[in-house]
Order: sequence, then C-alpha cells, then structure tokens
Amino acid sequence: MKNPHRGTGILLAWLTGLFRIRPEYQLSSRIFIKALALIYLFAFASLLPQVAGLVGPDGILPFSIYLDNAWRELGYSALLQVPSVFWLSASDWALEAAALAGVLLSLLLLWGRWPLFALIMLFVLYLSLYRAGQHFMNFQWDTLLLEAGLLGVFLHLGPTALVLFLYHWLLFRLRFMSGLFKFISGDPSWASFTSLDYYFETQPLPHAGAWYAHLLPEWLHHFGVGFTYFTELVVPLFIFLPRPLRLAAVAITLLMQGLILTTSNHNFFNLLTIALCILLLDDKAIRRLLGRKEAAGSSVPPPDPGMAHRLLLGTLALLLLFASISGFLGLASGRSMPLESLRRQVQNFGVGAVYHVFPTMQTERQELMVEGSNDGRHWQEYVFRYKPQHLDERPAFIVPHQPRLDWMMWFVPTQHSEQMFWFGQFLWKLKQGSPQVLSLLGENPFPKGPPEYLRVTAWKYRFTTPAERRETGNWWTREYLGIFPQVPPRRP
Repeated sequence: MKNPHRGTGILLAWLTGLFRIRPEYQLSSRIFIKALALIYLFAFASLLPQVAGLVGPDGILPFSIYLDNAWRELGYSALLQVPSVFWLSASDWALEAAALAGVLLSLLLLWGRWPLFALIMLFVLYLSLYRAGQHFMNFQWDTLLLEAGLLGVFLHLGPTALVLFLYHWLLFRLRFMSGLFKFISGDPSWASFTSLDYYFETQPLPHAGAWYAHLLPEWLHHFGVGFTYFTELVVPLFIFLPRPLRLAAVAITLLMQGLILTTSNHNFFNLLTIALCILLLDDKAIRRLLGRKEAAGSSVPPPDPGMAHRLLLGTLALLLLFASISGFLGLASGRSMPLESLRRQVQNFGVGAVYHVFPTMQTERQELMVEGSNDGRHWQEYVFRYKPQHLDERPAFIVPHQPRLDWMMWFVPTQHSEQMFWFGQFLWKLKQGSPQVLSLLGENPFPKGPPEYLRVTAWKYRFTTPAERRETGNWWTREYLGIFPQVPPRRP
C-alpha cells in the first residue's frame, strides 16, 4: 500500500532544496555582483548629464507634470502605480542627485563596501529614474538591469538554488523570447533570412563596424540570420540541461554578443547579457578560466536563508514567473490574460518583463534634420551628438553610453502618436531655447537665442559603397524626401 505522506514529503524536500545555498556558485556569484556594479555604473553615469534635459522641469517630458497628472487621476494609489523617490521632488537637482548617487553607490558596490545597502539603493534609484524617463527609458535593457539588480539583493545573501534559477530564467526569457517573436512576427526579412542585408545600415546608432559588416556577402548575412535563430531559439534551452550543454550555451552566447558589439551600439545591453552568462558557470569552470592563483581562497558558504528571506524570495519568484509568463502569452496571442492588473502592477516595478529584440526589421533608413531660420530662407541644422547627420563623420563607437535623445530620434519617422507627441515637445523646447534641452545636442547653431522658425526635413540615408567612400571620404549618402511629417511614414 502506498504511503499517503510520501508525496507530501517529496514536495517539502523539493521546496526546501530551492532555498539551499549552492556552494559551487559562490565565486561566480561574487564575480557577477562586481559585473553588475560596473553595469550600474555605466547606466547611471550615462544618465547623469542627460536626465535634466530629458525629464527635468524644463526638459522635453517634465516628470513633475507626469506625477501631477497621475496624482489627480489616481490619488494615493499613484504612489504604487508610479513607484519613485521623485514624488518628493522632480527638480533638476533631485534627478541629477539620484543619478550621481547611483554612480557613487555603484563604486561602493564595486569596492565591496556595504554591498546589501548599495544593491537595495541602486535598485530603488534606477527604478525611480526608469519611471521618470518615460519614453526615453522604456527599453528592454532598462528592465533587464532592474530585474538583475533586484535579484542581486538575494544573490548577495547567498546563491540559493532558487535565485540562480531566477537568473537563468531571466537570461532564457531574454534570448528565447527575442528569437520566438522574430520567428512568429511575420516580418518578411526575418522569414526570408534577409534581415541582415538591412540591419547594419538601419539600426538605431551604428558604429563604423556596421559599415564593414554591411559589405559582407549576402550568403554570410543569410547564414548570420540562421545563426541568430539558432542562438535564440535552440541555445537558450541548454541553460536548463546538463553541465556540458550549459557551458556550450555560455560559449555560443558570448560569441553572439561579441559579434553584436563589433557592429552595433547597444549601450550596456550586450555587456549585461554577457554578465548574466557568468551565473551559468560553476566555480570549477571559473577557476579553470581564471587560474588557481586568482581564484584561490574561497570563503565558507553562508548558512541557508532564514524564514523571512525564504518568504520574500519565494514571493518574488512567484510574481516574476507569473508576470513574465502571463505577459508572454498575452503578447504572443494578442489576448488579455487573467489577473491582468496584477501583471501590470508587477511590471510597474520594472520586473517580469517580456523581451522581443528587433522582431521586425526596417529596410530603409529615414533620418530627420531639425533646422532653424530667422528669415525663412536661410536654414541651419541643429547638430546631434551621435545619430547619423554629417555624411563624412565616422559613426562613433559609444558603448556603454546611450544618448537617449539620439536613440529616440530613430523612432520618430514611424509617425506613431506617442513618438510625435514627445518630438513635438522637443521642438517646442528648442523654440523656447531651453538650456537643458540644448545641452543634449552636439551643436546649437543659434547661440544668441532661438530662431524665429523651425522645420524638420526627412532624408533617406544609406551607407556609401567602397568606391563612393574612396571618392568622397563619406560614410553615408543621402536623398531628400521632403518636409516632415509630409512624407510617408517609415514602416515598420
């Protein structure tokens, strides 16, 4: 006769095992925390000179107005719907102080001082800036950093089986979902394996490596699409398989991220993906990579977590799994899932996100030039810092920095309403001569005061051929399309 308590005992043993420390991941956990500190440092340092111009009181999308509107509409529940320290103040000083504090706390974590305090505060401050950033920080790498940072609080307390699984689940979601949405998007370039014929030229902020990659033969571009599918649809499954396949997943993912870095400016995104791979390596693999001398002196593993730790981590795990699975199923099916409000509330904290990197591919590059004039006849261009503009300017390598205004300019040619709204606000601030907004640009052609007139012209940009570059020295060539938005919107 079967023992009725046997099943319960097995379940309890499994649940207990989730909260046990995995001592073979102590070294990799410490290295990952250092890598996380560096990426936090890059993210906060990148935001520091930009945040006032983007969302300060005289910026493009003042966060103070957003908070006022949220309070009027939601009352006290707005504090939960929009979690942010900037409810106290959303002034330029407060925004910049938060970014500067993030830089200092990142250095503190890198130095190994007060790590638990630093990890908690880094998450709180980056979440606050993420919510303040609105359209300018609505990117998948920002939510990736937030979830990695929140899990880092528990990882620092000890590499339990559950927190390691949640990190593996995060990396799996990022890679597998990105591949799946490419596959099911119906985008003709992904379906025909031609997306890399366009990607290097049409990505948001290419660097010079993209010009060379664009010249590679078509067969190699098509092979690259197949390799992308393999690394995003097949390799992520290795994460949950035995050690040899897990190590293979690390090697293949690192290769893919290295190739992306040689051709694209994606701020800290690829660096964070590489960092997440560290937690697929046990200490034996780390020691082999670093050598015994560097890896010697492993510390005694911390004790298994107490009840409060287990309760918090278990609750977080349930919420992350629910939000990420529900969000994925909803996006893939186009239908609303049960407990939609709970999913949204979890994702309000920047965690449990769905990832879908480049599910569609642009086939032409449309660039917008903002011009001013005092007489309506002679026009001068405002110069952006990094987006393609001057034809002879070498596309710059700017990893791990993300110039948020330059990046967002890539979306405006779609003429979607949300893009047109912030872009209209940007033009209005230029007309007012906002110093904070002008500081986001590389050059202001009207230093004595804003011009009488503004206009926006649309241009089709493409990379030069080797012959054209030898003849002209230019990296780009362009064709005039018309006055924006009186031109066809870019699709997709």
